[in-house]
Amino acid sequence: MTAHAAPAWAAEAITSAGTGQLVVAAVLGIAVVVLLIAWAKWHPFLALILGAAALGIVAGAAPGDTITSFKAGVGSTVGSVGLLIALGAMIGALLAESGGADGIVGTIVRRVSGSALPWAMAGVAALIGLPLFFEVGVVLLVPIVLLVAQRTDVPLLKIGIPALAGLSVLHGLVPPHPGPLVAISSLGADLGLTLALGLICAIPTVIVSGPIFGTFIAKHVPLAVPAGALREATDADRAADGRVVDPTVSGPADGPDTDAALPAGRRFPGFWAAVLTVLVPVVLMLLRAVAELTLAEGHLRTAFEVAGDPVVALLAGLLLAMWTLGKRVGFDRVRTSSVIGGALPPIAGILLIVAAGGGFKQVLVDAGVGSVVADAAKSADLSPLLLGFLVAVGIRVATGSATVATITAAGIVAPLAATLDKPGVSLLALAIGCGSLFFSHVNDAGFWLVKEYFGMTVGQTIKTWSVMETIISVVGFGCVLLLDLVV
Repeated sequence: MTAHAAPAWAAEAITSAGTGQLVVAAVLGIAVVVLLIAWAKWHPFLALILGAAALGIVAGAAPGDTITSFKAGVGSTVGSVGLLIALGAMIGALLAESGGADGIVGTIVRRVSGSALPWAMAGVAALIGLPLFFEVGVVLLVPIVLLVAQRTDVPLLKIGIPALAGLSVLHGLVPPHPGPLVAISSLGADLGLTLALGLICAIPTVIVSGPIFGTFIAKHVPLAVPAGALREATDADRAADGRVVDPTVSGPADGPDTDAALPAGRRFPGFWAAVLTVLVPVVLMLLRAVAELTLAEGHLRTAFEVAGDPVVALLAGLLLAMWTLGKRVGFDRVRTSSVIGGALPPIAGILLIVAAGGGFKQVLVDAGVGSVVADAAKSADLSPLLLGFLVAVGIRVATGSATVATITAAGIVAPLAATLDKPGVSLLALAIGCGSLFFSHVNDAGFWLVKEYFGMTVGQTIKTWSVMETIISVVGFGCVLLLDLVV
């Protein structure tokens, strides 16, 4: 790979400590974060702040310099990542509240049957997973999965695993989800190119970890629809204007896209209206990446670059969603505004974690830890992609947080981005994303969410969900390595 100019994050170190002291500082700083999250059960936001403080103290940096570095990292991260997370959450909220997500699911699922169901479920999960956070996607999809399993002879895990795989892969590899956005921001990667490469990796990863693994594990872990789970799920969601299929009706065709199930004046958005609304930001960002690779400097390329800027693309998607998933479904301006505003409180915790992680990352970089790691990697002739993947794996297994793993790994390997060309930096971001999904277990909130929804034991959850996450991580990273050979 060819080199390019050092990115903007390369700054003068805030300490003159030697290599040994910096290594100890980095290890202790990360240890503080891991112990506070995994042992003391502190919120990652506080753990990252104290971890950054410990890192700065041990590295010998002046307290004022450490604070300045931390605040600079918080500000730059919120400015580059926070805005995108907020816009994506608003689109996702309209998609969920209008019934657009259920309409997409219902339309696809009722048109396929039998052996095609796992593939359809994986595809629809990946589609609605583009704008929705993982937890929201699970809440929306699980009632559909339970319903389909109840009415057909398809084993629960055979369709449940593909749905979880589709959501998880998109969450870990494709912007505008927090993890990929943080890695892109920290490394200075091109968002459009990373999006394109992430989608390429996502397809085989979803196939292997979803329909293929789901079909295999369903034979070894027979699982029935938990008693009462379907009624509880639909009752909870029916409170929000009956957005989920009712199990008492005759079939999926009578479900989420039937206007009769809604209050007067409301209607469900059309299937294609919902799909196109979801895809507009993605298409705009992809067109920008294509234009930068194929068009010469000029007005046409500038137009694509502006339209495909992540903020502009997501804002365009949100404005379209306000019409297709707001006004056209019968929401008045007050209701639309309420739905959009209601998307922000649930992501406050994510934004705080991402912001504090940006501060922690900046202290790592400004202390010179990244440069030490970069020099060591060069001396050992270790691939930046492998290093990023392994660091993310270690933090993920220790803390259970994919976001913390992404932030920390990106901060450590950020200087290596200067040795890579543009596609290489994007692949490094994806390698970190793959590592951040490795082996979800009992310290991960997602583990317990899946366990409770599907009524599994801890052992069954490890055999199914944990193994699926590991397959996603390994297959995704293998795809990244293959792309590295050709781009």
